[in-house]
Amino acid sequence: MNHHSAHPGTSPGTTRGRLLEAAELLFIKHGYEGMSLRQITSHAKVNLAAVNYHFGSKEALVQELLSARFDRLNQERLELLSVCEQRYGETAMDACAVFGVLFVPAVRLSRDSAGGVGFMRLLGRVYSDPSQFIRDYLHEHYQPIYARFFEAFARALPHLSRNELGMRLHFALKALAGVLASEDMDELISAMCMGEPVSDSLMLARLIAFVSPMLTAPFDNGEQIQAVDRVMTMAASAAQAADSKLLAQGNDASPRKSRGTAPLWTGKVVEA
Repeated sequence: MNHHSAHPGTSPGTTRGRLLEAAELLFIKHGYEGMSLRQITSHAKVNLAAVNYHFGSKEALVQELLSARFDRLNQERLELLSVCEQRYGETAMDACAVFGVLFVPAVRLSRDSAGGVGFMRLLGRVYSDPSQFIRDYLHEHYQPIYARFFEAFARALPHLSRNELGMRLHFALKALAGVLASEDMDELISAMCMGEPVSDSLMLARLIAFVSPMLTAPFDNGEQIQAVDRVMTMAASAAQAADSKLLAQGNDASPRKSRGTAPLWTGKVVEA
């Protein structure tokens, strides 16, 4: 765990701090349901009684972990949103600017020693974790913050109904959370910037460019529907052709070298 910073609110090397650090690392890797108290204590090199003494339960340990990491983040988000609304006016903020208010404090904390290198992965894992305990915790503790940002997006996209905006935000933030949970920050920057040296501002602008169309792209576009219909009409014959080729390959006993599943452009991006 020497690559990880001391946990906020704890002294380096204390039993309490090691338990929080271990819980964070294992939560990022396995999710809430996938990590056990035995794994946490083994990783922290303490006995099981230490969890009961310092926290009382796995649930209380994770609650303190999330509070230590996200209370400050969300307070910064609210303060930044208020500053932006006062400076630019509430109606002047578009969806990209609101996304910026969500992302900038998270990136800033990930660069700060108090956040640590795994902060963005933790953020993604928490928002994508399917366990009911995490869902209930987020709803109970951060619902007013979600509501505040929902209203900011609603002002930026007044043509969307609240139901449609909620659905679009759900998919956009879930997609982003999945990406953040699977990548560390440096790998994410490298992938997005294709080897170019870029600032955090440019990296975030590109990230927002990927995510914002999920809020702004029109639904029920006639040309898109027709294009999908054309593909669907050809799907049955393509499936039959695939079955025939697989059957022929099964009858061919000659060995074949696997080409893997990575797309052909991957090597070009890595080499760039």
